[in-house]
Amino acid sequence: QVQPVESGGGSVQAGGSLRLSCKADEYFLSTNCMAWFRQAPGKEREGIAAIYTAGTLTYYADSVKGRFAITQDNAENTVYLHMNSLKPEDSAMYYCAASSFRCRPGAWYEEHEYTAWGQGTQVKNT
Repeated sequence: QVQPVESGGGSVQAGGSLRLSCKADEYFLSTNCMAWFRQAPGKEREGIAAIYTAGTLTYYADSVKGRFAITQDNAENTVYLHMNSLKPEDSAMYYCAASSFRCRPGAWYEEHEYTAWGQGTQVKNT
């Protein structure tokens, strides 16, 4: 297994948009759950979005629902996080995570559901 690799972070003004990319091993993208987490300084890491890569099911935390979208491109082995209407509180380190199983509706946001993690990409909203 190859660990996921995130990219696309940076600084953006409030109200702006950013797209994060997570390139993952083909194994994870076939029939499993991929998710984005984030961690701000002094706060716990939180799950914000997940996608079941064998179908179209997506899950979102209330804090990002309606502003963020998670999508996948199987041809590129990549999962994206499209972030719109960014707020100062969205500033954090963003991590991509991969599970060996499908997303569980009541647990997709739990860290222990995922077995592979990227190194993170920083998003700073100014």
